[in-house]
Amino acid sequence: MPGPGPGHDSGYGHGLDRERLEAFLADDLDMAFRRRVLWLLDALALRPGLSLLDLGCGPGVLLRALAASTSGVKAVGLDAGMDRLLQARAAPTPAPLTRGDALRLPFHDSTFDRVLAAEVLEHIADDAGALGELHRVLVPGGLLALSVPHEDYPFLWDPINRTWTALGGAPFRTGPLVGIWTGHERLYRPSDLTARVTAAGFEVLRVEEATHHCLPLSHFLLYGVGRPLVERGPLPEALRRRLGRLPAAPNSSRRGVDLLAPLRALLAAVDRRNDAEAVKKRKTFVNVLLLARRSP
Repeated sequence: MPGPGPGHDSGYGHGLDRERLEAFLADDLDMAFRRRVLWLLDALALRPGLSLLDLGCGPGVLLRALAASTSGVKAVGLDAGMDRLLQARAAPTPAPLTRGDALRLPFHDSTFDRVLAAEVLEHIADDAGALGELHRVLVPGGLLALSVPHEDYPFLWDPINRTWTALGGAPFRTGPLVGIWTGHERLYRPSDLTARVTAAGFEVLRVEEATHHCLPLSHFLLYGVGRPLVERGPLPEALRRRLGRLPAAPNSSRRGVDLLAPLRALLAAVDRRNDAEAVKKRKTFVNVLLLARRSP
């Protein structure tokens, strides 16, 4: 969809330190996560003094990424899960954290200059209601940046769900074979997401599809196998913190052999193929990314 890209609207400044953000994300093995975080934070055209809501902040990863790559942005995190907020507080996360419902946000009208909603809408039964609440709490002219999982995802990303649903089965949302449908009410195509956001009163500025090339079974290996190992497995504490997107423990050192360096290099090499111009002609992607503005 045509429209101004991030930072190209003459009404906005731009205060994101891209190098610092990339450094913060350097250890992450999920290339799709890295790609969408870079896009979302860049799209918000951040500058000191702006207020931001991270909807569905979870354990606070994006709030820490924001703190690492910007200064002076007044961020607030909201999540419905107390366990996830406790993780964020233990990290620690450098922003106020609030427990709340996306359908009844505990904020006054026109509270925030920016809203970030990364991989959130697909978990909410009434996504139209949630978008209406985001419109309410944004100031006129404020920006919304969001990402959702793509309905037409690459076969290699989640071949189990792709094969099973093609045979008429219901998506695996829980259990050992769970993949891109993990806990999700729906997946989205760009046209679906654009229609929902527009219906909520936003002006859609930019829509992109992200991450086509990936290793086989990427989602299952990263989250079906990898996450339990990080959260409950017999891994060294330093490695668990790195893979779990947590700050390094006090007095810890990252010197020494990085055992995951070969895997990280392989994943990065595969992901670099997503930068090619020809990728835009592909039909399957991991994410839909959208930037919208509440009309003045």
